[in-house]
Amino acid sequence: MNLWQRWVRQPQKVWLRRALFQIHLWTGLLVGLYIVVLSLTGSVLVYRLELQRALASPRPEFLADAPRQTSEQLKAAAERAHPGFVATFVGDRVTRRDPTITVRLEKAGEDARERLLNPYTGEDLGESFTDGEAWILWVAQLHDELLMGIDGRWWNGALSWVVTVLAVTGLVVWWPGVTRWKRSLWVHHEATWPRFFWDLHGAFGFWLFGFVFLWGISGAYLGIPEPFSKANEFLFGLPEAMETPGDRILAWMTRLHFGRWRNGWLQAVWAAVGLVPAMLFVTGAVMWWNRVIRRPRGSTRPAVSPAVP
Repeated sequence: MNLWQRWVRQPQKVWLRRALFQIHLWTGLLVGLYIVVLSLTGSVLVYRLELQRALASPRPEFLADAPRQTSEQLKAAAERAHPGFVATFVGDRVTRRDPTITVRLEKAGEDARERLLNPYTGEDLGESFTDGEAWILWVAQLHDELLMGIDGRWWNGALSWVVTVLAVTGLVVWWPGVTRWKRSLWVHHEATWPRFFWDLHGAFGFWLFGFVFLWGISGAYLGIPEPFSKANEFLFGLPEAMETPGDRILAWMTRLHFGRWRNGWLQAVWAAVGLVPAMLFVTGAVMWWNRVIRRPRGSTRPAVSPAVP
């Protein structure tokens, strides 16, 4: 049989497939923690706007024609609500998007406080920036910058290329041969535990390959946009006051990456599928553990075999 025939019928015996298996295995183990962190935080951030609204201090209804309290009235209301503190700043801007007034309160020997007041009643609504909002910001910085600032964005882009390689090599390694491919499309619950994890890893990796590949490529663009911008310029030029097809592709890549849809069920799908990369790492690590660490003593089986179990 020539190379193509062996690939179609018995890919486990093709040296290229064996090499790609090793690349897929060890690369996945090396970047596994990164994949889990990005997978979990990405699923949370699908609901970033909803979480921010839920965890922020409540906002009153915006009333364009309603009388507002004066700065002096608001200052007095804030100081009554926080005895011993002095209001050193009282905001004066009320918008439909944020119909509140920010007040800064200070007291000797204590940390300053920033509170939100109802501009119509002077009611203290809560902190201007809550612990919940701080947590969401931390999750976003972990996902976008790995808590390393602008340098973290570059590393995120570079590691996203690694995830893209994992997705492609995984698809190649998934191919079990022309006589077995249908069985590899599903998870067989009656199988032994090692086989169950193999099925789970392979089936989810195959059916959701497009999502993982998309997140890898779009993550690379968001972290290191220069190559994509240069490719866009090379392919489509830079016409004045006109959006190129490349611009639309990049915009859609960004939108698909975050999945913050206005459609509730579509958001739920994105959040659920966002957990798949973490699941692929966990199932892959379990397979590696069973086949390498827990090998029976005296076994002559190779430490890591690319063959279907």
